[in-house]
Amino acid sequence: MSSHRAGKTIRLGIIPKKLRRERYMCRKTLWLNILLLVLVVGFAASPAVGQAVYGSIFGTITDQTGAAIPGATVTITDVGKGTVSEVTTNEDGNYTKQRLIPGRYQVKIGATGFKTFIQEIDVAADVGSRLDAQLEAGAVTEEVTVTAEAPVLKTDRADIATTFSERQVEELPIFERNFTAFQLLTPGTQRLMWQHAAAENPQGSIQIMVNGQHFSGTSFQLDGTDNRDPILGIIVINPTLESVTESKVTTQNYDAEFGQALAGVVTAQTKSGTNELHGSAFWFRRNDTTSARNPFTQATPNRLTGKTIPDTLWNQFGGSLGGPIIKNKTFLFGDYQGTRSKVGRSVLAFVPTAAQRAGDLSAFLQPAAAGAPMVMTTTGQMVPFQVNMIFDPTTGDPMTGAGRQVFADPTRATPGNPLGLNIIPANRLSAQAQRLLSLLPGPNRPDLTANNFSSGGAGVFDANQLNIRGDHYWTTNLHLFGRYSYARYDQSGPGLYETPGGPPIGGPGLGTDGFAGSSATRNHSIAAGFDYTLSSSVITDFRFGFFQYRVRVSPNGIGTTPATDAGIPGLNLDDFSSGMPAFFINGTGSFAFGYGLSDRLGRCNCPLLQDEKQWQFVNNWNYLRGNHAVKFGADI
Repeated sequence: MSSHRAGKTIRLGIIPKKLRRERYMCRKTLWLNILLLVLVVGFAASPAVGQAVYGSIFGTITDQTGAAIPGATVTITDVGKGTVSEVTTNEDGNYTKQRLIPGRYQVKIGATGFKTFIQEIDVAADVGSRLDAQLEAGAVTEEVTVTAEAPVLKTDRADIATTFSERQVEELPIFERNFTAFQLLTPGTQRLMWQHAAAENPQGSIQIMVNGQHFSGTSFQLDGTDNRDPILGIIVINPTLESVTESKVTTQNYDAEFGQALAGVVTAQTKSGTNELHGSAFWFRRNDTTSARNPFTQATPNRLTGKTIPDTLWNQFGGSLGGPIIKNKTFLFGDYQGTRSKVGRSVLAFVPTAAQRAGDLSAFLQPAAAGAPMVMTTTGQMVPFQVNMIFDPTTGDPMTGAGRQVFADPTRATPGNPLGLNIIPANRLSAQAQRLLSLLPGPNRPDLTANNFSSGGAGVFDANQLNIRGDHYWTTNLHLFGRYSYARYDQSGPGLYETPGGPPIGGPGLGTDGFAGSSATRNHSIAAGFDYTLSSSVITDFRFGFFQYRVRVSPNGIGTTPATDAGIPGLNLDDFSSGMPAFFINGTGSFAFGYGLSDRLGRCNCPLLQDEKQWQFVNNWNYLRGNHAVKFGADI
């Protein structure tokens, strides 16, 4: 169990040394980042330097002879919003316009004595879009409109990245519409075999390795602010597909401003409104109408539902709406997505029979092999050794076990077992163990020796997520934006051995990802900032980021004290250690079984209580001089 509050981490239970070390280092790094000011200075031969949240357009303007045209006016218009900005070419005919929100832009180039050149181009975040133009001689009133797309060959940067456009995000078939699945479409990425449990990662963040590097070295950013929990290393807000305008996965040679990343950088930009009112609505549904019973595991009806078909229900619904508040100036976009899921499982298991609970384990004995050594019973008789014999731990050498005697109870002998071998006398049975065993259900398939218990159940998963973003263009040189995202996840699942109205004793989890318990997650994320063009050569932007990752994972039976009630002290100490402790009976093959609560929470290091908050301040400056650019800034 873990409790994480106000910069202090308290651990109860057994946590692997590697996990303790990684979590301590992550936490230490988080606080050091608050105190450390990182100065990043970069020089580029092209002014199209990386910009994390924004994109840029740059190029060279020449005449038909290839001579540069200085002083040409380049007018750049956001096709969706109608916002306009202008730059002029320098003495070498070069121009650049930075701090552009990802989207479609019209570029209009005019110069005295030449026809006006017009072409549209797509701009992506952290990417410079090159648009060169060769102007034809003629009147400025004459226009040459180019409909071909600009070349996609990247000559200005060395990073290796894959960018997913809005159309790709919307139309590519992704299972359960999980945004992080796009990462796996990038060369060099691989899904980590060990994934965080659904209980502590209900947002479905997929952990990836980039070029073989550890998954914790991958940085996740949403609208230019951190979106990665430093403790678990997973995405805090897994953006809905309706809210994403584009995503970029950089696997090599990323910019210095992403210095906290050791493996790769995954960025996503949210949508903003446009001059036109647009909306969408969707509903996806799957159920068990056409499902069939699993004849190998579900021979009897589910004790909770009375059905022989495991429950399957997946509903995902929502919509988006965006448009202008003030045309060409202020825009708003929002979206909502809800998920209602109920996924059933049917499981085969073993539970002790009435005779076995009373100490009669003779059914596990196997015939003695020829020439088997002789052993002594607790009644003083010598018998040949048989596999699965039960020895009295109070006899023989306590260090080596030599000379131990086989349990035998002649008073419970049968014609097939005349010596009563492998039967523990009633006066040697543990009262505490008997009390705990009495909570287990009996076999519902008594005709089978192994796997004599089958049942099923369903886990419930509810999710609600919303995003809202506003953009305001104060002037052509000053743009402000703000975004708020909220995600709420509730998950629960029963244990295999639990019955309606009965004690919550756990067993293999029947919920999502083998989960048995309850999980409540409440995540918040805020991003806000502005970009300001001070002059034709100086541009700055500021961003503020905040997120809260709060998750509580608890087993069923919180507040109950079955261990204390059975006479076992030191286990049910408080709410987090309440409920049925985990037990595992190390039998043979199909006769081994486990029950309890705390070991049936999937792969979660649980019970878990984590409340992580992080603040971030970013300020970048770009200085353009001739054909060169200098970028510096701080990220705290």
